[in-house]
Amino acid sequence: MAQRDDCPFCQIARGEMDTELLRDEEDLVAFEDLDPQAPVHVLVIPKDHITAVTDVPSETLTRLMDATRKVAEEQGVAERGYAIRINNGEDAGQQVDHLHIHVVGGRQLGFP
Repeated sequence: MAQRDDCPFCQIARGEMDTELLRDEEDLVAFEDLDPQAPVHVLVIPKDHITAVTDVPSETLTRLMDATRKVAEEQGVAERGYAIRINNGEDAGQQVDHLHIHVVGGRQLGFP
């Protein structure tokens, strides 16, 4: 597994930060966002250090998207609706240089 020592999301994936994992699978983890923008705001990340959605293998992307569905169901937002967002690059608002998928719900959401 390729990880970086200085990446906070790699540290979370390795269990080095005091973060409660909502999902811990072979190649991904999910945890609550530290700065939630809605009642439900969970991040799903690959354990490998992948910086961009364009660099993720299709099999891994499929597992990440399956995990977002499971998170939405487990958090009780699947019925009413939720948003899935991937910020890919600085101009899109990506703040951590590690691929992460936002699962956001629990209130009326707008776009963007």
